[in-house]
Amino acid sequence: MTNKVQSGFAEVGGVRLYYEREGEGPDLVFVQAGCADRRMWDTQLSVFAAEYRVLRYDMRGYGNSTLVRESFSNRQDLNRLLEFLDIRKAQFVACSMGSLTTLDFALEHPEKIKSLTLTSPAVSGHQMDAPMPQPVVDLIAARQSGNLERAADLQAQIWVQGVKRTKAQVNSEVYELVRQMSFDALTLQAEIIRETTFLIEQPLNPPAINRLDQITVPTQVIAGDMDDDTVITIADLLSTQISDARKAIIREAAHLPNMEKPNAFNHIVSEFLGAVG
Repeated sequence: MTNKVQSGFAEVGGVRLYYEREGEGPDLVFVQAGCADRRMWDTQLSVFAAEYRVLRYDMRGYGNSTLVRESFSNRQDLNRLLEFLDIRKAQFVACSMGSLTTLDFALEHPEKIKSLTLTSPAVSGHQMDAPMPQPVVDLIAARQSGNLERAADLQAQIWVQGVKRTKAQVNSEVYELVRQMSFDALTLQAEIIRETTFLIEQPLNPPAINRLDQITVPTQVIAGDMDDDTVITIADLLSTQISDARKAIIREAAHLPNMEKPNAFNHIVSEFLGAVG
């Protein structure tokens, strides 16, 4: 039996957030990475919709969602979207920037979290010790100058190829989809980016880095062995400082292991969600 995908827009904080829902059962929410949009979960949606009521959405300024010229909070957007859809408690699967958003959300609304799966995680309050990598410097320059094609290609280079591989070693379809999702988002954000470099998000205070012991729900941390060492370090940090956490490393994958190695990723997440019950 094929589940019907339900889609729509939620009016949230002055913007319209596009969302899609599929399946029946316990609520399962997917939260995107900053180099992508809801399409990064294409190889997860139908698989998990067989057992769960799956929600994925575009953050403001991504995919089909809109944005406005003012500071905002992705965690507040997420909360308002859940309220709009009457989702009172859910399990969450997030990646990169989505992991940061979901962790911050979990600290503000612990009653709404049943479990967390944090992929290629970022965490609010974490400070980089090393100088900014040259591709990131080039990306900022391309964004500010309005060279969106160059910026989108750099996004794919940084997050799909990573620092440990050549472009020839990565899946070309994944690379192109990430490049296209990045280009679409950059196009939406272009005018604001030229003035501010990045969208201005209201930080969690105090940040999550000093509050990980407050996360008490079952947590699965996932990273790719080809990702930047900083991400792997954060994965280690989360898996040791969150009391009920476990860690899995997916081989031959960088920052988006759910796209590069969907079978391995889906297996890890399915087992974890099943264990949570």
